[in-house]
Amino acid sequence: MKFSRRGVSDEIPTSSMADITFLLIIFFMVTSTFAATRGLDFALPKDDKDPPIVEKEDSVLISIRPGGTLEVDGRPMQLSGVHEYLKRHLENNPVKPVIIRPEPTAAYGDMVRVYDTLRQLRLVDRKLVMRDDVPSLSDEQWEAARNINVSIPTQREIDQFWY
Repeated sequence: MKFSRRGVSDEIPTSSMADITFLLIIFFMVTSTFAATRGLDFALPKDDKDPPIVEKEDSVLISIRPGGTLEVDGRPMQLSGVHEYLKRHLENNPVKPVIIRPEPTAAYGDMVRVYDTLRQLRLVDRKLVMRDDVPSLSDEQWEAARNINVSIPTQREIDQFWY
């Protein structure tokens, strides 16, 4: 008696896979809930015949030109004179922004030098001081003192919003 060996097939039967996936898709579609997206709920203001006048906030603009030259509010100035200039202008409004605007051809190191100098200034009792000016302050008091509002706009912000 001779038995013949049937070879084991190396194929995976996939004939019913499509049916099973189709049934699973239908099952999940039927059992899941769809959330309807609602828009933002807000109340529009009533038409006002006398709208408030919003004045443009003055700021201090520090332009950095090629070669490291500075212009503060359109006037040429050395970096050492910026501290005194800011003292006068931030005395009445300590939250007034100081904007650093480097020219595209200016050196990156010049912008960092100006930024580092401005970050060393703090507002102590509404007066703009450097750390060396007030040696009586402790390190905790110095850290608690308020930094000035320094910003550096990106080139895209300058292109879109600068006028």
